[in-house]
Amino acid sequence: MFWIKFVTNFLKILRAGQTPRQIAGAFALGAIVGLSPSLTIQGVVIWLVIFLLNVNLSAAFFAYGAFALIGYLFDPLFHSLGYFLLVDVTALHGIWTYLYNAPLAPLSRFYNTVVLGSFVTGIVLSVPIYFLMKSFVVAYRTHIHARVEKWKIYQVLNRSSLIHWYQRVRSLGVKP
Repeated sequence: MFWIKFVTNFLKILRAGQTPRQIAGAFALGAIVGLSPSLTIQGVVIWLVIFLLNVNLSAAFFAYGAFALIGYLFDPLFHSLGYFLLVDVTALHGIWTYLYNAPLAPLSRFYNTVVLGSFVTGIVLSVPIYFLMKSFVVAYRTHIHARVEKWKIYQVLNRSSLIHWYQRVRSLGVKP
């Protein structure tokens, strides 16, 4: 049941009334927060950016959940990248020392190799994620959505009385 709901929520996000740029931007920002630990100052700042920008919040939460699951698998790679940046790149030692002695910078937990590696990876991957997701949303809306509507599972779920009841209850508070 979880996977069906997961896929249907993803398809709803792709069909949403917002532009592909808004969906892709939210997906990229959600990926950054999902890959890196959320309880840091940079995580809080990115969540503020998500709430302040006109992006699809459902896509941001979806990407956060998906990339948080994926992020745990890549923690050893994040550790290696963070260790490289903290220890092996001697040109950055002065910056790390300055940040460690700054009043708010330690709240970012940049001194943790996994936190630093995952945040840098999230920032670097956000650009290709944005462009890939934007092109995927456009392709889904123009070509794929019509095919998905023909699937038997989609038709069964769409005709379900439980789904229709949920939609009626959900629309009770909406004013025309």
